[in-house]
Amino acid sequence: MTAPKKYVVGITDHMFGAPDLEAEVLGDDVEIEFFASTDEASFDPDRLARLDALMVWGARLGSRSIAHLSRCRGVVRYGVGYEKIDLSALADAGIPFANNPDYGTEEVADHAVAMILSLHRRLWEHDARARGYTSGWQVHSLKPLSRSNRTAVGVVGVGRIGTAVVNRLKPFGFRILGYDPGQPPGHEKAIGYERANRLDDLFAQADIVTLHCPANDQTRGILNADGLSRLKRGAILVNTARGELLDDLDALEATLRNGHLAAAAIDTLAQEPPREHPLLTAWRDRSDWLEGRLVITPHNAFYSDHAAIEMRHNAAQTVKILLDEGRLRNQVTA
Repeated sequence: MTAPKKYVVGITDHMFGAPDLEAEVLGDDVEIEFFASTDEASFDPDRLARLDALMVWGARLGSRSIAHLSRCRGVVRYGVGYEKIDLSALADAGIPFANNPDYGTEEVADHAVAMILSLHRRLWEHDARARGYTSGWQVHSLKPLSRSNRTAVGVVGVGRIGTAVVNRLKPFGFRILGYDPGQPPGHEKAIGYERANRLDDLFAQADIVTLHCPANDQTRGILNADGLSRLKRGAILVNTARGELLDDLDALEATLRNGHLAAAAIDTLAQEPPREHPLLTAWRDRSDWLEGRLVITPHNAFYSDHAAIEMRHNAAQTVKILLDEGRLRNQVTA
């Protein structure tokens, strides 16, 4: 006769099929309740009421579901961001919440730096235009194109990933500016960047701006039409952080069309998959005016085979520690 399970852990969804790795980490005394859905409305109240802990990937978690988590000891998100989690409702229910910050740092930093270097050297534009050259070859250099040691990179958010980006960029000789009011005085000296005390100071000086901050009340729409207009003319923009930071596609299209923005590389969009928009149509159609100047990747900067395992293992380990020891690491408060 099989012994009854000691705990029940819910998993809303994830992109990797059956939660076998999670089951291995959590152990034989844990039953997994796999909802396999990102639609919160589909979560059965009776199934929610059984849970001792809940792991969330892409689903929203609001008061509707939280009201039924009557025995839940904690909610853990697989990823770093928690914009879709109602922290206030969790707090009101007395349920602690944790994210999963210690995975994928290397991958996102590598992805951002690859975008920075490729747009700085205009590689995608060279590749696109070289296909149509019928005479000459080397004469078709794209201008302007500056040296890295004559170029300033502004890093908005110098936390784990922003710091990893700074460390990767330093050997290339870029002048590196950093804006992050959450970092203590002297952080810039320890890491090796110039602190910008005002975001506008960074925008005015940076030839390349790369975003590595969360989406919150202070940062949502940070690069709307007004924010984009404050960038240095001819700047390059890279966003591997949150789509909500750059959610005005009309403004992005206008600044790319008029040349105020030289190029942009985006890994996260405010709506995914993206809605129809003239800018995205031009990108899909490889329109001549945009060719090589807009790069979009499908929100996979975090991904490598190693990071996927690390993410799932670390999130499950957080739940295991909660159930076995009663403490929640990486706890986030409202």
